[in-house]
Amino acid sequence: MTRRRWILLALVFIAIMINYVDRGNLSIAAPAMMKDFRITPESMGVLLSAFFWTYAIFQIPAGMLVDRFGIRWSYTLAFLVWSLASAAIALASGPGDVIGLRMVLGLAESIAPLASISFIRSNYSGKEQGFPTAVYIAGQNLGPAIGVLLGAILLDQFGWRTMFAITGLGALIWVPCWLFAAPPDGTRAERQAARAAEEPAGPRPWTWRMVLSNGTFWAMTLSILLSSYYWYFVLTWVPSYLVLSRGFSTLGMGRILSSALFAMAVMNVIAGAAADRVAARVGVFRARLWFGVLGYLGTGVILLLLVTDRSWSLPVLAFSLCATGIGNSTYWTITQHASPKNLVGRTVGFLNTISVAAGAAAPIITGWILGPQKDFGPAIVVAGVCPVLAGVCLLAAGSKGLSRIKSMLSGEAYAES
Repeated sequence: MTRRRWILLALVFIAIMINYVDRGNLSIAAPAMMKDFRITPESMGVLLSAFFWTYAIFQIPAGMLVDRFGIRWSYTLAFLVWSLASAAIALASGPGDVIGLRMVLGLAESIAPLASISFIRSNYSGKEQGFPTAVYIAGQNLGPAIGVLLGAILLDQFGWRTMFAITGLGALIWVPCWLFAAPPDGTRAERQAARAAEEPAGPRPWTWRMVLSNGTFWAMTLSILLSSYYWYFVLTWVPSYLVLSRGFSTLGMGRILSSALFAMAVMNVIAGAAADRVAARVGVFRARLWFGVLGYLGTGVILLLLVTDRSWSLPVLAFSLCATGIGNSTYWTITQHASPKNLVGRTVGFLNTISVAAGAAAPIITGWILGPQKDFGPAIVVAGVCPVLAGVCLLAAGSKGLSRIKSMLSGEAYAES
């Protein structure tokens, strides 16, 4: 299993990368589609947000499906549906078609992050999880990077319809590879027996009333809400910002944003490995707390776009994205390490629902802020302040507070390991 888990981690990495290519394609096509469909930035914000409506609603149900049926077939069916939904946007005759297909896309893609983190939680110990989680997060970064670069080329050469068709249908080669490598999930009875063996002895001291009255829980929840607003602002509106406000061509936009996202992916893996080393010396949660806080504070560098010329677009975006990559990968490492194996899908599903709520809000709020004049200044201020506040929230949780999260989520006495 030791060798197979690394092969499966590579496939999870590729799946998440494709997942983010498909969800990000609409952002690349936004300027062209606004022109073809004659829609305003406010209307485009609704189209960009539609994916997140179903993506958010199905987080917790998707987690329950992963916990009950395993990752092999849930991942397979989800991948098939989201690839075909993305490809079908090539046939859209108007904004209504796009909204409907993006909602199907969001429903199917809700499985992927939960199944991926469930796999990591089940196959790597607490001190090992920084690197595989960073690899998983790197897939989230490389997906938009490759999507921006490939999408810009296809859009420039063939138009947005061909771009959706090629990226959606071409990705289906992943499915037979996954089915060949992934082990059977076992029967329902076997899964229930495994869960029962993992249950901690003794009564569970935490109830939902206690959870909702816990300040540390809300600090962590607010942290992911704020940091996700920035991330989804980047994914949905920064391509249009570079074209409409900075004056870059479609290909120029693709080169700049993809370069920043590639740098983010590399930094994620380096930081994940470094966090594992530090965690072995000073403790798992304490090390990850400080990596996360410093990452989110550094993300605020995006505010420099307000006072620099367009030649600074790449270094500012690259630094900001590298910092948020460190913050996000650390946050999710803390979350999935603190979660019990038998409930990891539902635990991550809840926090991912909060994250996706920011994803649904960011495109609409940004479109409303832009208005007819398409002024990105106020939108960048909002997006830049959010991750700084996320770092403050994470710091407020503190290492002692994170120990409470461990006992809250697992229902057992916390011991750092």
